[in-house]
Amino acid sequence: MEKEIGEAEFEELKETLKEKILPEKHPHSVRVRLITNEIVKALQRGLSRERAPAPWYAALMEIPPGKWWRKDDEIVVDKRVHRIPKEAQERGSSGLEWEVLVVSEPDVNAFCLPAGKIVVFTGMLQFLKTDAEIATIVGHEVGHVVARHAVEGITIQLWVVILKSILKLFITMPNVVQAISNLLITLPFSRRMEMEADYIGMLLMASAGYDPRIAPKVYEKLGKIDRDWTKKYYFSTHPYGKMRAQLLSQAKVMEEAMTLYWEARAGRGIQGFL
Repeated sequence: MEKEIGEAEFEELKETLKEKILPEKHPHSVRVRLITNEIVKALQRGLSRERAPAPWYAALMEIPPGKWWRKDDEIVVDKRVHRIPKEAQERGSSGLEWEVLVVSEPDVNAFCLPAGKIVVFTGMLQFLKTDAEIATIVGHEVGHVVARHAVEGITIQLWVVILKSILKLFITMPNVVQAISNLLITLPFSRRMEMEADYIGMLLMASAGYDPRIAPKVYEKLGKIDRDWTKKYYFSTHPYGKMRAQLLSQAKVMEEAMTLYWEARAGRGIQGFL
């Protein structure tokens, strides 16, 4: 289902943006495609069954109290975020024909559809200069596909429908019902999926031979685009940059990524790390 939905969305997107899509041989297109190829190779190594999978995302949940994180920041806690079974990852990424489009748009943005279709705006390429920075973004977007966040999003929306039905029994203002649903379910889950994709992406870029120490710097840099981020955190779909950087910089998380990186640099790609 994910693949079919993603492919249909991709065809619509190509039709809408056809005047702005850069040719395949354009330097930007070639560059992003080469980086993506390395990330996808890392993904294939990561899903190998030759080695028991590493703890999934659990390290990021061991968050010390501090300025940038509080336990009550997230109202909804879904146990499934701690570990995604390898079978689910394989279903989410098997049989995909990865494709890259670079679109001439000034926005600092990139996204990946469920069918493995990656879209990067030229504004992102102008904002992030190095291959390692671009690999951070591509790895993040691939992480969404691997974690099957599109399917999880559908499940979340079902819970939203249920919550709205209950709220409407007591609240007659639709805008208030929508706002409460967003604050209680949609936005907290969205932020957790983004953090999960950050973590997956950093492991993938490290296994592809890109220095994972760049990843926290990228998210902190992106966070500076909107200086009022912390004031509207609860109304955002993404965690703010400094939080993302701090989570990825934790010793346990970075040590795991650096191990993958040094092994990749030595020509010994680690198998089964996802």
